[in-house]
Amino acid sequence: MNFTLKLLVAGMALGFSAASMAADPIKIGVAGPFTGGSAPMGVSMRDGVKLAVAEINAKGGVLGRQLQMVERDDEAKNERGVQIAQEMINKEKVVATVGFINTGVALASQRFYQEAKIPVIDNVATGSIVTKQFADQPENYIFRNAANDSIQSHMIVEEAVERRHFKKVAILADSTNYGQLGREDLEKALDKKGIKAVATEKYNLKDVDMTAQLLKAKQAGAEVVLTYGIGPELAQIANGMEKLGWKVPLIGSWTLSMANFIDNAGKNGDGTRMPQTFIEDPTTPKRKAFIDAYVKAYHPPNGRMPSPVSAAQGYDSIYLLAAAIKQAGSTDGPKVRAALESMNDKIEGVVTTYSKPFTKDNHEAITADIPVFGEVRDGRVVLAK
Repeated sequence: MNFTLKLLVAGMALGFSAASMAADPIKIGVAGPFTGGSAPMGVSMRDGVKLAVAEINAKGGVLGRQLQMVERDDEAKNERGVQIAQEMINKEKVVATVGFINTGVALASQRFYQEAKIPVIDNVATGSIVTKQFADQPENYIFRNAANDSIQSHMIVEEAVERRHFKKVAILADSTNYGQLGREDLEKALDKKGIKAVATEKYNLKDVDMTAQLLKAKQAGAEVVLTYGIGPELAQIANGMEKLGWKVPLIGSWTLSMANFIDNAGKNGDGTRMPQTFIEDPTTPKRKAFIDAYVKAYHPPNGRMPSPVSAAQGYDSIYLLAAAIKQAGSTDGPKVRAALESMNDKIEGVVTTYSKPFTKDNHEAITADIPVFGEVRDGRVVLAK
């Protein structure tokens, strides 16, 4: 082979190599509980992410590259979340991660992303501390597009105390980080109204009988029960109230919209209210397209998403991330973080249209004016009147 031909072959090989590198997918971690009591949230979030990834890839991807999901089931366990974070960073080389359903898992896991300078968009975990965990550091890589518990607890107390004029409230919260941090936020919101709960009770995951806790609330004269919990145990509260023949309103955090509450509580869940960033109602063309695509792709039982809020926020988180990568012109962590903090374009999501959703000092995309109250009616969540 003559020298000129060798150069030509070598050049072609380099060209193919460069093209191959340019076509490498952009790996995005997707972490959440896809099994266990929190699975309705995790699976719905993951499925919302899948829809967004498929839509973006069908239009050519980002920076000429396809998005590739790297899915991991954290089982709602802190230690499993830590293992996954290290695997995502060191083995999979993800450029960002979306997900985290459980506040405890988020707090345990996201420190590894912070150290590696890889952005995280928490799209379900709502503990108020989640985005503030590293707020004292020069660069904070933790973002969120879910209604944090400070917003939700304020809404819950406003609904119970101001709108419905209850003065004697009981709080039932589970023993997880989510439940106990949420209880603290509820107590702070009540304190601002000059009210102290007449009963504050705790229960554990997998508890099937809430009689003892509910009796204490009833005997204390509670006029309303406020809840903070993550799993199907919430249905045991509604069912336990029915068993005791004690029917007072049930108002709690957004998780009361999950299928495993609605289905397990049945008619006992009717009238339950909770803050929602997204209700499965085609009120805009974007929402209709999203709902139709979800039902067509996943055929959910009863034609209803297991956790509509999780699905919608999962979907939107990918569009936010893709817009940031495009603006940055890079998958480099610090550049993507900087782009998230100074987004130029509006991003139409199904929760809302995001206009400069983040700043350097505020990593919360969902503001207090976005969530509304949902109400369980005949097996579905509808807009509360």
